Amino acid sequence: MSGNTIGKLFKLTTFGESHGEALGGIIEGCPAGIELDFNAIKTEMSRRKPGQSSIVTQRKEVDDVQFLSGIFEGKTTGTSIGFLIQNNNQKPDDYSNIKSTYRPSHADYVYEKKYGIRDYRGGGRSSARETVSRVVGGAIAKQIIPTIKINAFVSSVGDIYLNKPYQDLDFSKIESNSVRCPDSEIASKMEKLIKEVKKQGDTIGGTITCVLQNVPIGLGEPVFDKLHADLGKAMLSINAVKGFEYGSGFCGAQMKGSEHNDLFNTDGTTKTNLSGGIQGGISNGMDIYFRVAFKPVATLIQKQEVLDNQGNLVELPGKGRHDPCVLPRAVPIVEAMAAMVLADFYLLNKIYQ
Repeated sequence: MSGNTIGKLFKLTTFGESHGEALGGIIEGCPAGIELDFNAIKTEMSRRKPGQSSIVTQRKEVDDVQFLSGIFEGKTTGTSIGFLIQNNNQKPDDYSNIKSTYRPSHADYVYEKKYGIRDYRGGGRSSARETVSRVVGGAIAKQIIPTIKINAFVSSVGDIYLNKPYQDLDFSKIESNSVRCPDSEIASKMEKLIKEVKKQGDTIGGTITCVLQNVPIGLGEPVFDKLHADLGKAMLSINAVKGFEYGSGFCGAQMKGSEHNDLFNTDGTTKTNLSGGIQGGISNGMDIYFRVAFKPVATLIQKQEVLDNQGNLVELPGKGRHDPCVLPRAVPIVEAMAAMVLADFYLLNKIYQ
């Protein structure tokens, strides 16, 4: 299986399945001599881990990271950083009922058709639990680019939207509620909706907005390796993501050029920022902001009609431990992917200096 590595200079390769013994990864290209903040890594892992509130899956995982290589006396050595995260609460028997069936909107059917075999335990490699390794990579990437501020937050759940410019938000409040929305009033409404949907055995989607500040001018490469292209690929690689837009996004398609152009100030900044901090695929020093759309989780605690491996449509009872809304736990994943893309381009930029 290919497709397990992201990055050009700062590379993360991940491995492991949802209900296997462990997940993990290998980080290549991390500069030597970085004194790692292990508490910061632990914090990022805690933000993603299951069981942290009543509106996420109740699977219990410690998600402690065991570093195997590439670190000596608390500092990176410049060699490959290997790490493991044990699966402590694996329950593969919970998935014996889907051994011979394909769940709607999951990767079950395509995995089996592509490889001739699949790990049905929680989706195996296609499970969102795979993202735990990404958070480790992102937590280390953040420490390569400490001056860049990366803040993601839930900006909509279902039809409830946070309709405020990010400039008017207090990012310090993102972690003040279980939804990870920086507006407490909107967060309360979102949480109520998620709980209502959960009671129905259903799920719901929404969006996450991410803001990157203090990004230096010049990150990104022309033509095929544009900064927004790599950010888009990184976000679209996250489980359940259905869309990505940056800057004015799809709203920009409704505007005239005279409305959309970001006119310059004398210092090179721009009066507006509909470009979203990226022009010609290269960062221009303005804030980079983008939005990521997540579909409702495909696993329902309801009966559904499914296809079995004999070509029959059968009824599958809903069971298992799943998020009614993936958004709160996806916030640190979005930040991690953004951090790895920025760190990769930051290191690439140093080649030219």
